[in-house]
Amino acid sequence: MNAEEYANLDAVERTHWYYAGKRVMVRGWLERCGPPRSEQVLLDCGAGTGRFALEMQPHCRVFVLDDHEEALRLLRTRFRAEQILSLAGDRVPLPDGSLDYVTALDVLEHVPDDAAVVRGFHRLLKPGGLAVITVPASMALWSDWDEALHHYRRYHRAQLRALFPDGQWEILHVNYTNVVVYPAVWLVRKWRRLTARRGVAATSGGARTEDKVPPAWLNGLLQAIFVSLAKVRVPFPFGVSLLLVARRRG
Repeated sequence: MNAEEYANLDAVERTHWYYAGKRVMVRGWLERCGPPRSEQVLLDCGAGTGRFALEMQPHCRVFVLDDHEEALRLLRTRFRAEQILSLAGDRVPLPDGSLDYVTALDVLEHVPDDAAVVRGFHRLLKPGGLAVITVPASMALWSDWDEALHHYRRYHRAQLRALFPDGQWEILHVNYTNVVVYPAVWLVRKWRRLTARRGVAATSGGARTEDKVPPAWLNGLLQAIFVSLAKVRVPFPFGVSLLLVARRRG
């Protein structure tokens, strides 16, 4: 992402229902499958602004990883130098089997070789270690937002699941999230594509819907629905996002 997109993200993610709800959802799965203890180690990959990692610091030891200078500048203001990692070539500079948890919240869509990244997660985790992954779902929702964030793809469930082969991973949960808002998001993005083709500004003032925090009552309601439905084990047929929770086999 460029500097402007990091500034947008830092401004809205503390309270926006999607970003706040995603952090609550992932923490909930870590608690359900853990819970994390103070001596355990978590690496947040593609940490961005570092907000999720900050929320995990009271519960376990935390490292943050990013390779974008805009993100690293923010992370340096929020974490000790020894907690901040950047890639050494294409490798995370940590020993094999050194982590109890790896989180990658909307990260895999940013890399050309997502399978290589998942192999890296397997290398880093101890046997029994947990990976919690979120990604944007459904190429039908592809929009200028994905392009601005330099996404390579949006995922469907089988595509994400295939990155975690049965011989290496025990899949604890994989399902679509943000199910209720899917129709509205589809309509908004379809409209944006149509207006863009006609050379008309898609939103007033040039601000995208994704950059706006809704009114407090709606923001709270959407977050509550998001988090509640993320616990459901029944497979959903579609959603705006996908969540996968996997345990590294020994």
